[in-house]
Amino acid sequence: MHKMCVMGVRTSWRTVADGEFFCPDCGGDRNYLRRTGRRRLTLLGLPLLSRGPAGPVLECSACRGHFGPDALDHPTTLRFSAMLRDAVHTVTLALLAAGGTSSRAVRDTAVDTVRVAGFADCSEDELLTLLAALAADTGRLTGTYDAVTGGHCGPQGLDPCGTALAIELHEALEPLAPHLAPAGRESLLLQGARIALADGSYTPAEREVLSTVGSALMLRPAEINQLLAAARTPS
Repeated sequence: MHKMCVMGVRTSWRTVADGEFFCPDCGGDRNYLRRTGRRRLTLLGLPLLSRGPAGPVLECSACRGHFGPDALDHPTTLRFSAMLRDAVHTVTLALLAAGGTSSRAVRDTAVDTVRVAGFADCSEDELLTLLAALAADTGRLTGTYDAVTGGHCGPQGLDPCGTALAIELHEALEPLAPHLAPAGRESLLLQGARIALADGSYTPAEREVLSTVGSALMLRPAEINQLLAAARTPS
């Protein structure tokens, strides 16, 4: 014998927007409906008094689960891949700006790193052209980049990373860091270390760039020093 529900609360939902997000329950990219609602007290199934607003919520089109708007803080798989690719590209350019490009080993390692990250068609000329363009943008780099010698002229040592370049590193890495596992943050720093070490030991400017990278990735100074020291030891 079924009992009749005499009183209850029913929510009427209204769709106000849609889009794509990473569904926590599905574990992948899905479409969503952004919905708001209004709760009403019901008697024998009939709506009576308003009990106030509900939501907003994101409703997954696949599992129909409801999630708070903060679910949009997690990037979609496609967006995450793009963020990671751009982060590697930014770190590579920062290290080339700090250490110069006179070493063939450094240039080759930089190109290989960017290609593996997702820019499969990246060439050495493309990186050098972009680096020269960045150097021409006043304030981006500390010294003046010499495209002929692959080095810098002008004052060095006052601000090896460059204020604007440090800002770019933080802008590229800080939004990504919360979504990376600790091993992922360490791997990104070590990719930069391999570029810097391709022609020998770290220069002070390269070391400062790598410290900035580690800081933006939410690594502690002790962790950064340990990782950079380990990268110098042949496996």
